[in-house]
Amino acid sequence: MIQTLRKFFAFCGEENRKLFMTSIWLGVLSAICSAMRIPASFVVIQALLANNVTTATLWTSFGIIIGSVIATILINMKSTMLQTEGGYRACANKRIEIAEHLRYLPMGWFNANSLGEVTSVTTNTMENMANIATRVVMITTKGFLTAGIIAIMMFIFDWRMGLITLAGLTVFMLVNAMMQRKEQDISLRKFDADEHLVAKVLEYVQGIAEVKNFDLTKDSTTQVGDAVDECRKAAFAMEVPSVIFILLQFLANKFTGVAVCAAALVFFFNGTMPLAKCLMMLICSFILFEQLDSAGSFSTLFRTIDIGVEKANAILNVPPMDIDGRDMTPEHCDITLEHVDFAYEEKKILDDVSLTIPEKTTVAIVGPSGSGKTTLCHLMARFWDVQGGRVTLGGQDVKAYSYDSLIRNFSFVFQRTYLFSDTIANNIRFGKPNASMDEVIAAAKKARCHDFITALPEGYDTVIGEGGASISGGERQRITIARAIMKDAPVIVLDEATANVDPENEKDLIEAIQELTHDKTVIMIAHRLKTVRHADCIFVVDGGKIVQQGTHDELVEQDGIYRRFVVERRQAAGWKV
Repeated sequence: MIQTLRKFFAFCGEENRKLFMTSIWLGVLSAICSAMRIPASFVVIQALLANNVTTATLWTSFGIIIGSVIATILINMKSTMLQTEGGYRACANKRIEIAEHLRYLPMGWFNANSLGEVTSVTTNTMENMANIATRVVMITTKGFLTAGIIAIMMFIFDWRMGLITLAGLTVFMLVNAMMQRKEQDISLRKFDADEHLVAKVLEYVQGIAEVKNFDLTKDSTTQVGDAVDECRKAAFAMEVPSVIFILLQFLANKFTGVAVCAAALVFFFNGTMPLAKCLMMLICSFILFEQLDSAGSFSTLFRTIDIGVEKANAILNVPPMDIDGRDMTPEHCDITLEHVDFAYEEKKILDDVSLTIPEKTTVAIVGPSGSGKTTLCHLMARFWDVQGGRVTLGGQDVKAYSYDSLIRNFSFVFQRTYLFSDTIANNIRFGKPNASMDEVIAAAKKARCHDFITALPEGYDTVIGEGGASISGGERQRITIARAIMKDAPVIVLDEATANVDPENEKDLIEAIQELTHDKTVIMIAHRLKTVRHADCIFVVDGGKIVQQGTHDELVEQDGIYRRFVVERRQAAGWKV
């Protein structure tokens, strides 16, 4: 338990740890105030037995009890506020820390499992840490402190009673330790089940179109149902041993109270304990472990706190890319790849690739699916790090830049766009968070999306669904281009940006792209002939290598992939029923 508390306080950070430590010291003071009922009661009992009860005696005892109750309430209020504030702030800061850390992880780390893990940790786990962990720390520390202080008072009143109380506490702690060990593996199973459920739900929701299209509803819902069932079983498996151990703790406390009561009577009847102390011990036997029962019940959740901290730290311990470069601006935007090698795990994607893209030129990268076109562009912006060779921007290795200063030079427009569940204006501002409304509108006009935005009921203040689900694909694409225009990066990467656009949107989209790419270095990944034929240079990638390069006119004269690519598309365009 002590180890878990240390781990939790380290997790909370220095500032929030101070709040928790202050609340614990207040808990000690609260425990002392609660224990003051014992001497207050003893004063009255002693006066009654001596037939020496006076108004002063009663008021003294009453004042001590009332004062301790009021002080306990006020201290507990302050302690609760401090722990609640510390818990919520710690978890909010940890969510931000995880989000910042994710920015610098290689893209290869992100998959269905990691997304489920991140989602579960930043939602379920952090919510539990903010709500449950603070209550657990508050109740358990207060319960154990109060029990400890009362045990000390028992030693002061009578050392024999103190030993009995200490023995009872020892039994309680042994049972509690056994419960914590039992909960260790079961709690981990529950966390894993939660992560698996989140991953399956995300997979089901994100792929709902494919699920319906291929009539996989039954199979997919079965997988989600199995994940839910495993969560249920894991939760039930956690509760069963907890109930048994909580019962054993409860019995240990009650039998200790009975032992104190019986021993006090025995000691009184054999003449080794005064009647006043005997009566005092009888009263103490009822209030001895009053708060320890609650502390014991809540201590079952200590393993949950422990695993929650470990899960969050597991994400934060994933090695980021080396981002400790210099914050600098390149003198020019020439991009060079020198003998670059790259593989996803065991699969080689790029093999000894070398190319140069001069500043403010337009190049196209074409080739069969899976040939490494997108990977090539991602390496330029350090979405991954090369495993051999190097990539330079403006003559400087991209690793020499701080990541933020490097990525400022790139804007990506992907085939599959992503918009956030926010207003259209804020989605465009994503490229420049402090942009004025006039700048937003200017970017939207250049991206040919001003007209359809103003036609919406709330215009630029219209909140679009997550992923941009409430607008069409072409409209999403143009908002993404407006965002890129707002960023005004010198290098533009268009990854199949017009591949899935309907004819009605294509004209506007092409005009938007022309506005975006004016006076920029443009890298296009495309299959459409009319998209690439005017490029200054076309690189043909196959099997992870540059197999051809040149202008459109030069490449169509050569026997190779590009000419076959052109012939096939001409045949497809002229095909008729």
